[in-house]
Amino acid sequence: MIDQKGHIYLLDMPFLCTFTSMEKLNHKLAITSWAVEDRPREKLMLKGKQALSDAELLAILIGSGSREETAVDLCKRIMRDMDYNLNELGKKNIEDFIKNYKGIGEAKAISIIAALELGRRRRASIAKERKQIKGSNDAFELLHPKIADLPHEEFWVIFLNRANKITSTERISSGGVAGTVADVKLIFKRALEHTSSGIILAHNHPSGNLRPSQADITLTKKMVEAGKVLEINVLDHVIVTDMGYYSFADEGMI
Repeated sequence: MIDQKGHIYLLDMPFLCTFTSMEKLNHKLAITSWAVEDRPREKLMLKGKQALSDAELLAILIGSGSREETAVDLCKRIMRDMDYNLNELGKKNIEDFIKNYKGIGEAKAISIIAALELGRRRRASIAKERKQIKGSNDAFELLHPKIADLPHEEFWVIFLNRANKITSTERISSGGVAGTVADVKLIFKRALEHTSSGIILAHNHPSGNLRPSQADITLTKKMVEAGKVLEINVLDHVIVTDMGYYSFADEGMI
């Protein structure tokens, strides 16, 4: 029951709350009621982008939350569900966000996905500028944006000249969750076409497992032996996951 003064009565007892006080309670949930230095946008301007957490940066993207949660609280929940891993966040699609998070509609989901894609492309651009491969980490940085997040396996080859400068980076095959086929003859055919002095093999493990399978080991040995005949050095075989990589060269497997 509600009287003319706006008091709410429950079971004939006055509930100590008015519409005015309820509005104040709801207002406390709004980011605009926070101290200026604690609001994500203002915090970024005052303290710099490094001062913000992933959730706060995400909150700036979506702008607002729901009636039950501020944008920051909503984004903290999203990051908690992703185990605080931006790589996991990058694998989500529009439907995942809309279905699982009240306050995230199509426009906000698209904003999140677009921002993460820009981040991925930025990393790819940095890797692209690195013309020379000096070690396994260079190969990983080049290929991570291409294959780390894929739900299936792909096999790639980096073709190098005598100075270990990249002449081409190409996908050789695409398979399923458990594996993909790498044709030795096709790989060396492409290497000869590029007049390559060396090549680096690479494929991803969608499972996240960094250890090579027996098939990976057998293929690598076969490639190394074939390369010796053609005087094309197989410099490394890199297994890429979203969290890191395994290098046959670093582990003394080549």
